[in-house]
Amino acid sequence: MSVVNKYEVVMIFSVKEGDEAVAALFEKFKGLIEQNATVSGVDEWGKRRLAYPINDETEGVYYLVNFESGPAFIAELDRVFNITDGVLRTLIVKKD
Repeated sequence: MSVVNKYEVVMIFSVKEGDEAVAALFEKFKGLIEQNATVSGVDEWGKRRLAYPINDETEGVYYLVNFESGPAFIAELDRVFNITDGVLRTLIVKKD
């Protein structure tokens, strides 16, 4: 049997392209997570001021997703985050 761990990911998206682009980007990642993991919770934190500018932007839209998956999916999720325009920052944390 494969190992299944609990994770949470915080995603910060750029507000430059508008609300529809942010919603589409979130739905893309939510769908990717749902295809490869079991989602236990989604929390939209909304638009917040960043602690420091990232790519000359001072605001971002924050989302938190809790899910369970195998460790192999985490590497793929991180890879997709890194190659997607509009993603300012992400943090994937393994929970105990």
